[in-house]
Amino acid sequence: MSTERTYFVYLLASQKNGTLYCGVTSDLPKRTYEHRESSVPGFTARHGVKRLVWYEVYTDIHEAIRREKRIKKWPRQWKINLIEANNPDWNDLWKSIL
Repeated sequence: MSTERTYFVYLLASQKNGTLYCGVTSDLPKRTYEHRESSVPGFTARHGVKRLVWYEVYTDIHEAIRREKRIKKWPRQWKINLIEANNPDWNDLWKSIL
């Protein structure tokens, strides 16, 4: 039995080419649900950012946090390119992670 934890760096969008949010979590389904339901006050609730459009999986929390911090500093177009490399239509990936 593996005791290895997984961590996720993810991007949410309000709509295609809309407002973007980058985060890191150890429970992507739960965290995405919280964003979708606006259950935690903050940026995503204020801006209607609810669509999961991209994520990566990590086994090292420090590596995941470094990646999140790097992405947050990127120009917007780089983030769009990252999303569109695997999700050109900006489909909501919510159901695929359940």
